[in-house]
Amino acid sequence: MSLIVAARFEGFEAAQGAVQRLGLSGFPDWDIHTFYVNPAGEHGRYPFGGDRRSDPDSGRADMGAYLGAGGVGAVFAVVGGFVASEFSDSIAAILAAAGVGAYLGSLFGALWVTGHGSTQHGHFNPDAHAEIRQAGVMVAVRTRPQREMLACRILRDAGGADVEHANGRWRNNHWEDFDALAPPQREPGFG
Repeated sequence: MSLIVAARFEGFEAAQGAVQRLGLSGFPDWDIHTFYVNPAGEHGRYPFGGDRRSDPDSGRADMGAYLGAGGVGAVFAVVGGFVASEFSDSIAAILAAAGVGAYLGSLFGALWVTGHGSTQHGHFNPDAHAEIRQAGVMVAVRTRPQREMLACRILRDAGGADVEHANGRWRNNHWEDFDALAPPQREPGFG
């Protein structure tokens, strides 16, 4: 594992300026890697796109759907069946109205449960979500612990934002195991 320091830049031109400063400070080319990080949700980890299997805010929507279908859906089914029986004597129409009522109840239950884990009294709870890495051009530098603070200072002075450090695999002149979804480890005092 290698010690890696990285920072985000607004564009490739700014990143190239940082790379030049790092080179002038004695960091070799093979220890510097420049790459682009896509916006959250656009990393294409799944065949149909997206970064995660499900939305973290969806929580227990499946349980809400079951409870909604069982509780609210039963009431809606009875009301729908009753209303349909007033207009038609057809058993199929009554069953269809009851089915629509049960569906509406499950939908209501799922929507009611979804997102309740991330809100508290109607306000967003930032502690409920891990930090999301912002999109932009990243400059990563493999360094020794003695030169870590120098690399951080150079990246910050060159206009780098969100300076972070990590232990990772560095192979063929690039950060091989970079994970855009992993919360970054900020430098102390610079988060």
